[in-house]
Amino acid sequence: MLLLRLIDFAGYLVQLYVYVVIASVIMSWLMAFGVVNPYNNTVRAIWQGLNAVTEPLLRPIRNLLPNLGGLDLSPVILLLGCFFVQSVVLGTLRDLVIAGG
Repeated sequence: MLLLRLIDFAGYLVQLYVYVVIASVIMSWLMAFGVVNPYNNTVRAIWQGLNAVTEPLLRPIRNLLPNLGGLDLSPVILLLGCFFVQSVVLGTLRDLVIAGG
């Protein structure tokens, strides 16, 4: 069924986004601890690409969370939201399509 394939595809997109968020967190750690040079053109291009994809969802979460100093919990909240969408929302849609069809 086409609808099941679309739901599975949406699940794959959410999983890909989880990997991108994790890559963004790891990249920020590597830059913060001086492991990679943020002035390198390749590193800067990767960092800008990751930020372009993750910041539109991380920024509103950061605005809602209290200031914890240097600790940024917004990626954790975003990952929990992605896992919720993947398991509950898409899982429920998948079950409804299977039961109805």
